[in-house]
Amino acid sequence: MKYLIIGAGPSGLAFANCLYDKGERDFRVIELEEEAGGLARSRDVDGTPLDIGGGHFMDVRRPRVNEFLFRFMGEDELNSFDRVTKIRTAGVRIDYPYEANIWQLPIDEEVEHLKSIASAGCNTGQSEPVNFRDWIIWKLGRKIAEEYMFPYNEKLFSVDLNSLGTYWMNKLPDVSFEDTLRSCLMKQPYGSLPGHARFYYPKKYGSGELWLRLAERIKENIDYNVPAKILDLEKGEINGGDYKADIIINTAPWTSFEEIRGASDGFIEAVSGLCHSSIVVKYLPDVEDEAVNWEYVPDPSVDYHRILYRNTFAEGSKGSWAEINLKRYEAKAGDVAFISDYAYPLNTVGKPEKKDLILKEAAAHNIYGLGRWGEWEHYNSDLVVELAMKLADKLGSR
Repeated sequence: MKYLIIGAGPSGLAFANCLYDKGERDFRVIELEEEAGGLARSRDVDGTPLDIGGGHFMDVRRPRVNEFLFRFMGEDELNSFDRVTKIRTAGVRIDYPYEANIWQLPIDEEVEHLKSIASAGCNTGQSEPVNFRDWIIWKLGRKIAEEYMFPYNEKLFSVDLNSLGTYWMNKLPDVSFEDTLRSCLMKQPYGSLPGHARFYYPKKYGSGELWLRLAERIKENIDYNVPAKILDLEKGEINGGDYKADIIINTAPWTSFEEIRGASDGFIEAVSGLCHSSIVVKYLPDVEDEAVNWEYVPDPSVDYHRILYRNTFAEGSKGSWAEINLKRYEAKAGDVAFISDYAYPLNTVGKPEKKDLILKEAAAHNIYGLGRWGEWEHYNSDLVVELAMKLADKLGSR
């Protein structure tokens, strides 16, 4: 075939439908699971949807992406929300992001945070550290680091934080002492809005319904229950020739292949150096909130790092779901829980160099990494759709 797409998650489905829009029919999608959607799949729990791979929301900030997706699930089938997100810390709940809302903390905590921010390295002209933990203190101050960033990231990733690089944290704003002091005096936040400040969620379904509809349109071109075990870069083959294509789009984790043939030693070494975390999504039927959509929980005594109050965005639902790193999860009788072995790519030291080597060598064989796992980046579903559209445009013009 001309195109083989590995994985029927959001990025693979978006790419395949873009091909379809261009009149291309010579493509195949292979999917490990028995249904499409990847991490964005949903299940019916207690009569309403629960997203088994964690929270996946449709952002409002990418008009081209929304226009594309509205073809499959119309805007009239969606509710829109102004995001309400909290952080549970120091015995209270404050609004997200942390650094813009320390004025909501008890007064003694406010003072300590302000003193810490004033002495942060980025505010006092100290040189930028290389070590992750030192860098967070340098960037945000010791109090934010110790009260929020360290415990939250330790729970989310369950790795030594110094195994992580600092390159991915540069999107964090410098925490200005003057702006923070002003926010405390005026009792209002400063800074830019977080991602998904407004978001869509289906009125009648979980987030997985959207991706099932993308899959339905190209159902004649999808093979389910097909694990991609062996990738041959030189031959453009999967599983020893079961599938062969001129161009392969890989949205599966590079580390999920049992064997990669025709690759350099450096490529194999780079793949083996990629790391990821696994999560459990656990249903909490009796935990609800009146207004908060989701909450971040750095407290190490609580097993979950994030809780989503589905009753605030899924019509007619009750309860919540909690996201727990698999290493922290202790199963109990009666749990309704779903495990995602591949949840988050880890931004470990040296990852950018490994990723670049993998993507460049693969592309030289007309094999392209796409999406969260193909590009080994913590991308949201709306962004991977945009990336799929751009890649389809690029390859379609060749």
